[in-house]
Amino acid sequence: MTKHLVAVTVAGFFILAGISAQAQGLRPSTAGVGAAPLIRVQPDVAQPADFIVAVVNSAPITNSEVQREVQRVIQQMTQQRAPQPERKELTRQVLESLINQKAQLHLARETGVRVEEAAVDQALQNIARQNQIDVPELERRIAAEGLVLSEFRNQLREQLMVTRLREREIDPKVRISDLEVDQYLQEEQSNSDPAAAEINMAQILVAVPDNANAEQIAALQTKAQRAQARASAGEDFALLVRELSDASDRANGGQLGLRTANRYPPLFLDATQALAVGGVSGVVRSGAGFHVLKVLEKKRSGLPNMTVTQSRARHILLRVSAQLSERAARDKLAEFRKRILAGQADFAALARDNSQDGSAPQGGDLGWASPGMFVPEFEEVMNRLAPDQISEPLVSRFGVHLIQLLERRNTALSPREQREMVRSMLREKKLDETYATWAQDLRGRAYVEMREPPQ
Repeated sequence: MTKHLVAVTVAGFFILAGISAQAQGLRPSTAGVGAAPLIRVQPDVAQPADFIVAVVNSAPITNSEVQREVQRVIQQMTQQRAPQPERKELTRQVLESLINQKAQLHLARETGVRVEEAAVDQALQNIARQNQIDVPELERRIAAEGLVLSEFRNQLREQLMVTRLREREIDPKVRISDLEVDQYLQEEQSNSDPAAAEINMAQILVAVPDNANAEQIAALQTKAQRAQARASAGEDFALLVRELSDASDRANGGQLGLRTANRYPPLFLDATQALAVGGVSGVVRSGAGFHVLKVLEKKRSGLPNMTVTQSRARHILLRVSAQLSERAARDKLAEFRKRILAGQADFAALARDNSQDGSAPQGGDLGWASPGMFVPEFEEVMNRLAPDQISEPLVSRFGVHLIQLLERRNTALSPREQREMVRSMLREKKLDETYATWAQDLRGRAYVEMREPPQ
């Protein structure tokens, strides 16, 4: 089942919540993820000077509705540090977006799209879960914001209706053939433009002072050679960076960032061009000193990432029930965490004795997992952990978890997986194009009466 996301504003911040996903166990469906438009849930209470700016198939759009959405967009752009258009142009764009939404909602109602109360309940539960609170607390915060719960639910329902309309009208029309995948791969792989290749490297820098004498330089070169030998032997490169590197990028494991090949020094490219992902260069001398380079990622700019970062974690899951409240589960796992960190208990032993998940006999070990294999609320916390670090208790749709990250690795995708990545990328692009055409056609067929301009 496709898993859609809706963003709402509760207590002043945005929350992403999966609203139609159904999963068995910890791992969700492997179907694609679509994104519903962002909405800001606010009561439709007209201000004293409010007026209608447009009518779409008999549904009015008010000035206050436009201005609330403009403020939401400005807030989001500010948070993302994105450039903002002029207020007049932004207002025009927002009004056009609201007209499109009203037209789509009208078609959804006319063609019998329905959303059950249970789906709205699930949306509320997911929003609460994203905030690590329960539904009663979410409803309390909604009231504290001066919002009306029934209106909050109604706007969620309308968003779900539009999402289901798009799934029905657009998704079945978009298919990517094997021939399209083959053609795209052939075109990208035959592209010899250096600017089309992107590389991410990490470095260990042994700096050489400008006034260093021959003896000092030799000692520093020996240090770099020892670092290279340890990295080639398989030691954790990020740990070696923190221990040995003199560069300012120690905090992020020495990563130089994914960039086009022509933005790297030629001597770095010469040292790594024959290396596969994960390969370690010999010692490279530059004006700054001696470098040891590791290739973290290589890709063509038009191709999806052909390597993935996999995580191996273990967890303890306590399911909420009539006998165990969410708060009690949190407290119990917090106590487990305290005991583990103090060296008084073993994570695997606690998982075997207490976890209510199928991984319990393996000490909670979930094995190697690629991105997207776990539900978002679990994966987001796991991705923030460093190896051996233990999370605070977190709530997912399955219960309350305690997670420990064991290790991470970069793994190349198989040829079949690479083709499916390309197919997914092409499908997303075609979905966007098909939606834009469909929305434009629907807008053209709708009755739209423009009245006073928004102010």
